[in-house]
Amino acid sequence: MAETTKNPRARSGGRIARRAIRTRPDFTMLPGLTRALPLCEVMDGAQVEQIDAASMDILENIGVVFRDPIALADWKKAGALVVGERVYLDRGLVRDLIATIPADFTYCARNPAKNVRLGGPHSIFVPMTGAPFLRDLDDVRRNPTLDDLAMFHKLSHMLPALHSSAHHIVEPYDHPISQRHVRITYSSMKYSDKTFMAMTTSPKNAEDVMEMCAILFGADFMETHPVTTGNCNGNSPLVWDETMLGAMRAFCRRNQPVLCSPFVLGGANTPASVPASVAQLNAEALSALAYTQVIRRGAPAIYGHYLSTVSMKSGAPMAGTPEISLMNFMIGQMARHYNIPWRTSNTLGGAKTFDAQAGYESATTLSAVLHAGANYIWHSAGWNEAGMHCSVAKFIVDAEQCAMGYRMAQGLNWNGFDDALAAVADVGPGGHYLGHPHTQDNFQTAYFMPELFDNNSIEQWQAEGSQEITARALARARKMLGEYEEPRLDPAVDNALRDYIARREREIPASDELNQSF
Repeated sequence: MAETTKNPRARSGGRIARRAIRTRPDFTMLPGLTRALPLCEVMDGAQVEQIDAASMDILENIGVVFRDPIALADWKKAGALVVGERVYLDRGLVRDLIATIPADFTYCARNPAKNVRLGGPHSIFVPMTGAPFLRDLDDVRRNPTLDDLAMFHKLSHMLPALHSSAHHIVEPYDHPISQRHVRITYSSMKYSDKTFMAMTTSPKNAEDVMEMCAILFGADFMETHPVTTGNCNGNSPLVWDETMLGAMRAFCRRNQPVLCSPFVLGGANTPASVPASVAQLNAEALSALAYTQVIRRGAPAIYGHYLSTVSMKSGAPMAGTPEISLMNFMIGQMARHYNIPWRTSNTLGGAKTFDAQAGYESATTLSAVLHAGANYIWHSAGWNEAGMHCSVAKFIVDAEQCAMGYRMAQGLNWNGFDDALAAVADVGPGGHYLGHPHTQDNFQTAYFMPELFDNNSIEQWQAEGSQEITARALARARKMLGEYEEPRLDPAVDNALRDYIARREREIPASDELNQSF
């Protein structure tokens, strides 16, 4: 009798313990992704050379407009032909300059355990930025605040597959535009200890961010270590403006990487042809990448782009289309041709709510960018409505999709293959593996177990309230925020950052009547 009662207790205790392990929250950041999947390359060698030659012809014979007197003077000194604002770049000069861009480098986070490598097979997932609206914890579309931005930075800090807290995931409307960049940067630094992005909304704003990074990391450290990322968008076709070029100089002079990102609306500001669009984009990206090396030889830089195709019915940008995937495959090949890390956009969607359209568009894009071999995988969580809003629900689910993509991109795991095969002999025909020791030892790691996708029976789903994915994701977000623990920022550094912000806010005229206490 004693034996009869003992065994069930042991089994029950084992199940409870295993369930506790499965359900215990784990917010440990995944290491930077090292991809092992074969790359999808849609061009042969001759076609890669054809795109390269077409891009170089554009640079030499059509030229690129640099609407910035400092950049024009820099190009003249570098030996380029400058006529008015148009710069004609010899292909030999371009090749010489881009050859000094590092093929890979390591981002240093304020928590060194969260440093991540970028370039070659090394990739990172970065949340979306720039949304003027959000869909909040009640799934209500509204204007964001600084508290909403902090919420997204906290979620970024806790979601394992996100390697960065980005910067202005949403625009904080409760603070003056002219002073907003310092508050956004402080939020990125304070609420997460992962790497982050830095504002490039003006040359002076970029300088402010560089000063704040110097307070956090040390100016000397920044001379030899990338600690943040700037983004400089081109004005396609074939124009770079003073705002972006000035911000680029602020970053490159401090040896901090910038994304050189033409903004492609296929069919509107590029030709209505995938190969020709990539040839133009490639020329635009190369002109900016080359300029980073005019500013400072050896400075890290990233081949960037933003890809969208335009609906010929409405003129609206589209996401998740076949042509965007094809362009990603081509751009990956071109970046590898030049041996430069490259950036892409991920989980994009045009849907107005977190619906099936949003899921299909995002999943299509995620699969393509992983198979294209992208390094800096930006806009990886939250993007919807063509970037007009960041959805809390989608942010949570996108991050889990990135975790699934991470697992897939790691490729096959052959560890323990012989032990697993031995279980086949143990179980034999007609048996099952659920109770086998090998299964018990490996159930946590053998197969990815999504937390947000419901795979139960419809009866169980109904008994638990018939919750759809949006409700589950919002409940998950609330639970995470309740469990958030702020990563400690050194008090002296924190005070120095606050003092810098207070001084700059006294110096910068407020663009409106808002006067927020710090």
